[in-house]
This record gives sequence, structure tokens and C-alpha cells, in this order.
Amino acid sequence: MTNDTSSYATTAIDPAPVRLLKRAVLILLGPVYFTYIAFVPLLCARRKGFRGWYWRRVKRACSRLLWLLSIRAEMSAENRRALAEDTDSIIVINHRSHLDGFTLMDVVPDEKWFTFAAKKELCDAALLSTGFKGAGLVEIDRNSGKVAMATLSDAVNAMPARRSVVLFPEGTRTKGESLGEFKAGAVLVARETGRTIRPIVIHDSDRLLPRGRFMPKSGTIRVEALPPFTCDLEVSVDEDVARLRATMMAAFDDQR
Repeated sequence: MTNDTSSYATTAIDPAPVRLLKRAVLILLGPVYFTYIAFVPLLCARRKGFRGWYWRRVKRACSRLLWLLSIRAEMSAENRRALAEDTDSIIVINHRSHLDGFTLMDVVPDEKWFTFAAKKELCDAALLSTGFKGAGLVEIDRNSGKVAMATLSDAVNAMPARRSVVLFPEGTRTKGESLGEFKAGAVLVARETGRTIRPIVIHDSDRLLPRGRFMPKSGTIRVEALPPFTCDLEVSVDEDVARLRATMMAAFDDQR
């Protein structure tokens, strides 16, 4: 870990009075705004064009949340262009903190549609299920690995080319300084569907919101989109998983 990198990530982007004002607004008005985001699908989900309209609203809500928390998400213009043109991919991203999903929603351009895979229990929640389904969330039954893989592959096969599912190959937030061990799910689905894998590396989100901390620090999260990763059907799944992890580790450790 370099001091320069750590210092840059945790340097507050707003003066203290501004941060306090923003967080007061978040506490007072945030519940009203985010309740609206959660409830609007109950009223509009069947209207023509709802999914595109709602997708943009959810993305803006994530961006506003980061702004109110005085957190800046950075991605290069080159990476944004690459993602805007990305097709026929599965996105894999390392998982450092609860900020990761919000950050990804903020930096990825609107031209690139993506959705998340989530455990089925979230989609069964009465309050949130309509919104999750409206956003195209892929429901995964964790009680059966075979069923989960079949569900995920079917969902990816049914997606238009410009939409991607986002998978966290580590499975959970990583505690260590480097990446955790990767599960094979993304590689298996890529092989099954013929899609490439688009690795995305998140830097420093754990420095702003480490495990056990409720309110994040102000600072900067950097997001890096790597070139597409193509599975090699001539080698084993484990070898592809190891190669994918090594590719992402090289980018992650280089900036750590």
C-alpha cells in the first residue's frame, strides 16, 4: 500500500461544513427520495418504456447518494467509451465494500445496460420485488448450485447484446489487501453462453467504508475497466478462473 494512493483516496472532496450540510440533507430528505425510487414501480411497472425510464432513475439515485456522501467516483474517458460500446459480455467486479454497487451504477455510461444477480430472497420482499424485477435483477436460488447456474445462463442468453449481468467472483466482500479467491460461476456462464468477460476493478472503496463502519468517509473511488477476457475452451475451467483472477490482481495490486 502506497501512502500517495491511500492519501488520494481518503482526501475529503468537500470542506467539513459542506459535508455536514449534505449529510443532514441525506438524513432528512433521503428516506423520502429513496422511498419514491422503491415505490414508483408499483405504479408504473406496466407502462411502455418503463424499464428504460426506471433504469435511468436508479442510476441517478446512486449518483446522488454518492454526491450527498461527498464521494467521487472516477473512471477514465477511455474506459467509459469502451463500456458504452461493450456488447455480448458478462461483467465481473471485485468486491471491497457496500459502496461498490452504487459506484458502478454511477460511473458506467447510460449506453451500457447491466443488471445484478442477487439471491432469490431479495426478490421475494414485498416492498422491493417489483422494483428489482423492473430493473431486470436476476434471481438466484442459492440452495442449489446447479439450478442457480442454469437460471443465470438462461437469463444471460435471453439478454440483448448490450446488456450484461454483473457478478462478484469473490462471492462476498474481501477482507484482505488483495483479491479473494474467485468462484467459477462467471467463467462457467461465459463458456455456456459464448460471451466474453469484461473485468472491472474497483480501487479504494474499502478505505472509505471498511467493514464495521456505518457512515463512509469522504473521498475518491477509482474504477478501472479492463480489456475483454475470452475464455479458452482448450483449457480447464480452473485454469480460466486463475487467469481471470491474475488479470484483475495485476490491475488491482498495481494501484494498491
